[in-house]
Amino acid sequence: MTLGTLVISVAIVALLLTLLMGLGTKRVNNWGISFLQNFCGALFVFSGWVKAVDPLGTAYKMEQYFAEFESTFAGTWFNFLAPLFPKLAEMSIGFSVFMIVFEIVLGIMLLVGSSRKFTAWAFFLLVLFFTFLTGFTYLTGYVPAGVNFFQFADWGPYVATNMKVTDCGCFGDFIKLEPKVSFFKDVFLMVPATLFVLFFKQKHQLFSKAARISIVLLSIAALTLYSFSNYMWDLPHTDFRPFHVDANIRLEKQLEDLAENNAEVVAYKVTNKATGEVEEMPTAQFLENYKSYPKEEWDYEQVKAKPAVNLVRTSNGYMVPSAEGEDFEQELAAYLASMWGAEGDTVTQVVERTKISDFELSGGPDGGDVTYELLHNPEYSFMIVAYKLYTDREEVSTEMLSDTVYVVDTVAVADTIKLMQRVDRVDKRQVERTTYIWKDKYLKPWTEVVNPVMASATEEGFRVFAATSFASPEKLEQFKAATGSSYPFYTGDDILLKTIVRSNPGVVLLKNGKVIQKWHYSKLPSYAEIKAQFMQ
Repeated sequence: MTLGTLVISVAIVALLLTLLMGLGTKRVNNWGISFLQNFCGALFVFSGWVKAVDPLGTAYKMEQYFAEFESTFAGTWFNFLAPLFPKLAEMSIGFSVFMIVFEIVLGIMLLVGSSRKFTAWAFFLLVLFFTFLTGFTYLTGYVPAGVNFFQFADWGPYVATNMKVTDCGCFGDFIKLEPKVSFFKDVFLMVPATLFVLFFKQKHQLFSKAARISIVLLSIAALTLYSFSNYMWDLPHTDFRPFHVDANIRLEKQLEDLAENNAEVVAYKVTNKATGEVEEMPTAQFLENYKSYPKEEWDYEQVKAKPAVNLVRTSNGYMVPSAEGEDFEQELAAYLASMWGAEGDTVTQVVERTKISDFELSGGPDGGDVTYELLHNPEYSFMIVAYKLYTDREEVSTEMLSDTVYVVDTVAVADTIKLMQRVDRVDKRQVERTTYIWKDKYLKPWTEVVNPVMASATEEGFRVFAATSFASPEKLEQFKAATGSSYPFYTGDDILLKTIVRSNPGVVLLKNGKVIQKWHYSKLPSYAEIKAQFMQ
């Protein structure tokens, strides 16, 4: 779904509600204001719900914002605010649930007309807050590397890769909006927000005052419980992320790489290094005039078309990529056909890049990459995902080590010469060792829930491995010892791991790169149940 489709759908719902109220309940004071109430209320309920499904996703997005705000305010006149943001980041999950529930309840209050003046001001301030966030995100595209946001004189032309937060998370993972689109969406919402403040007495009100209060209080309680259930005790019941059940990581990764590599260069953007002047021209025009833009004075940037693959129908009914000699196996063709179907002889399918393209794990022999090996395993395997290994504290100690240095002397013995080794000196060196003290609360899911199931899987010959964020070998070995984990620990990007499963630890059942099932550790079945239901 696109933003345009969503807006039209919400507008239709709002129009029907307004007509029903106006013709049926006779509670409409101003048709325009009531329509805007219903439109904004329905939009907020929907946008809040897609985030309530996955509160951790919103929390992770807030952590990104807080980290960016900390670095932005540090070294400015507002540097006294910088220490505030790490503290806010520690409370990001609670803040996430609060904001999600507040957004949905505010939408409900608009729909029923509860506390008209309070709701009007609350909506205005919340939209203003969202506008600030999305505006900040969008405007950082004008801030070159090494330049602080508040150094306005040093801003340059807009470059998407300058942005530290690439999307606002307005609709969670359901719809990804470009920052510019998000910003103008919030600017548009400031119009009804202002009208609500000015004409709050003309807003409609449904039911009695007691009924409206009851609806709001029950909504707060139910939505808070619902949000908690989607990360504390279980995984989100609806998964909008690319690593959902039945997704084939191996095939999707190949497909995204193919589309990215085949993306056509349609234009060139050139930027004058001295003046910041930007010109964009089609590829053919650039190739004719590139001598007029010497690299000593201009930076070049390729503008590519959206990554896409060409699909053709074959006699066996499959859809296979027409990719200039790329030979994909038939299972990829069947996979594409199951997702997209086929109409006609040729289809061009746009392939959006997702976090699947970033799926890489290392830590094999000599620290090498193990991605290919893991995704091409034809048997069932268990991946335990933990984006962070939580410690209670770290204790650093020092000890002295002795390094003995030997030299070899030649010694004449009778009529021969022998090589004799002797101690030249003993060097002392001081070494720091870090001992990690783990949180008991964090160890229990591993020792009491996950590892007993993994032990049974290992006994039957299935591969088990863990994936965690980049950490020192010492830290990983100490954690393995503390939890009694006999399987290997591989490392990867923490954002990737957060995207795979919303649980720490979480368990993913794979086969040949396909996600068969995922579990929150608190809902992990016994090995016998997993085998009977999912490993047939």
